[in-house]
Amino acid sequence: MNLKRLILAKVLPGVLLLAAASLLVYVWTTQLTNDRIPLRIPVPGNDSASETGGSSPFEKAKLTTSGGTPSDIPGSWPCFRGANRDSISLDETPLADTWAAEEPKALWAVDAGEGYAGAAINNGRIWLLDYDRAAQCDSLRCLSLADGGEIWKYSYPLPVKRNHGMSRTVPAVTKKFVVSLGPKCHVTCLDASSGKFYWGMDLVREYGTTVPAWYAGQCPLIDGDRVILAPSGSSLMIAVDLATGKVLWKTPNPHDWKMTHVSVTPMEIAGRRTYIYCGTRGVAGVAADDGTLLWETTDWKISIATVASPVPVPGNRIFLSGGYEAGAMMLQITEQGGKFQAQSLFRLDADTFGATQQTPILFEGHLYGVRPNGELVCLDLLGKVMWASGSTHRFGLGPFLVANGKIFVMDDNGELTMAKATPDEFHLLAHARVLTGHDAWGPMAIAGSRLIARDLTRIVCLDMRKK
Repeated sequence: MNLKRLILAKVLPGVLLLAAASLLVYVWTTQLTNDRIPLRIPVPGNDSASETGGSSPFEKAKLTTSGGTPSDIPGSWPCFRGANRDSISLDETPLADTWAAEEPKALWAVDAGEGYAGAAINNGRIWLLDYDRAAQCDSLRCLSLADGGEIWKYSYPLPVKRNHGMSRTVPAVTKKFVVSLGPKCHVTCLDASSGKFYWGMDLVREYGTTVPAWYAGQCPLIDGDRVILAPSGSSLMIAVDLATGKVLWKTPNPHDWKMTHVSVTPMEIAGRRTYIYCGTRGVAGVAADDGTLLWETTDWKISIATVASPVPVPGNRIFLSGGYEAGAMMLQITEQGGKFQAQSLFRLDADTFGATQQTPILFEGHLYGVRPNGELVCLDLLGKVMWASGSTHRFGLGPFLVANGKIFVMDDNGELTMAKATPDEFHLLAHARVLTGHDAWGPMAIAGSRLIARDLTRIVCLDMRKK
């Protein structure tokens, strides 16, 4: 009997620990779509890129066409954060100043795979990177802006496990091309109208990219006739010819920075066009003409996940913000004799401001964003809080954009709030529940008076017209 007790005392704790670990993995990997996830911690192994070995998934890709037709509805939101990568619409279409009951009206809605990927809009079409769990395929979908009807879908096989959603990037589109970056860092360039394949790139295989936790969140940047990407493997950044897929230049990655969820941001500094990127170990500026590394700093880095992109600020400044207690920082970039330097002007603690998921907006000399406690905040360019929306108006991890002098903010559960984009005060105009699901975190897009929003599994087009 004593021997049995001794064996149990030694073996039982290990068995219980193994059972608990197995249960934890099961819960995370089989959660129902309506379960809340209080802590967004990546599931070990779920973001592995091991499945990218063997033949290229593009070799087994399939293009299917459907009955949807492009519309002649005007307006464009051609990439992540809009045409100027600043989340500000320059369209002068009048939008409603308030909403009556049942407004804003949903013009159409379509289902999507689990994720937070936002839409790009151009020429009466919508492009959306999606994931088809049943077929185990990444799918770039082209929909009609008029009614959401699918025009075509380009899919390539790729096993992706559930890990807080799957697709989370926004395509970039021109009149001729559309470029997407998939959850495991596959870059695809297609004909924007027909879905015809032009070229593809596997950043893991070709550049040794490490797929970020929760999968890739970097949105491709089209700048003129080239695509700018940050593989953060053997090369920190690359420029690719949009028409051919030929790599035009590569930026070295001497300190082995890994890919984050940040997207490359273009910026003019001292009269020179540059690209700004936040890697895992710092921030860097790269020359747009030849990929030269102009400057770098390790003063800004986040240990868990860097998500919010850099915000260019007049005076050769860059506003950086993040979650996980990172707070915010204003960088000053100086140039003398062709040499660039970056130095910190000020830092803000997380209680004052931080951006866990969505990139702040610079609008008419002030910064707008949602800090970690969920409050919408307006800052001046010295970091002073002009106002906060308060405890009765909190928005979680939802997206926001500016149009018609108003800021539109989505909360986690699909309630859309409209307020004046002014530094004077938080001036609420209206709010309405526009989505019925949860985790409404995907970046919104607006073209004319049509706002495209999503939650975890549903895309909706809202009529924002001023009646």
